[in-house]
Amino acid sequence: MKKILFFFTLLILTSCYDAERNCKDFKTGQFQFDFVVNGVKKTTVFERTETMQIETYEGKTDTATVRWVNDCEFVLQKLHPKNIKEKKAISMRIVSTTKNSYTFEFGIIGSDEKQKGIAVKL
Repeated sequence: MKKILFFFTLLILTSCYDAERNCKDFKTGQFQFDFVVNGVKKTTVFERTETMQIETYEGKTDTATVRWVNDCEFVLQKLHPKNIKEKKAISMRIVSTTKNSYTFEFGIIGSDEKQKGIAVKL
C-alpha cells in the first residue's frame, strides 16, 4: 500500500511540472546552434528579427522569412530555395527556456518527424 501511495504522490508531483517558457525573450537576437552530423560537431549562427532569419553555416548565408504563430511557435520559409526539399516550410516550437538559451523542436510541416535542439543567445 505504501508503494502505491508513493507512486501516486510521485506521479502527481511530476505531472504538475511545467517547463519555463519565456519565449518573448528569444523572438529576436543573434543565436548559435551546435549539432552533430556523422559524428562531427557543427555550428550555425543565425540572427532573427520579427520577420526574417539570416543563418550562416560553413561560410554560406541563407535567409528565411519568419511567421510567428504565437509567442512560442513560428514557421520558417526559405527565400531562395535551391531544390524541392528547401521549398518546404519548417515548423519551430520553443519547448523551454533558460536565462540565455532555449530548447526547441522542429520539423518539416506535414511530417511527423521532429528533432530537438538547443540555441544559445549570443
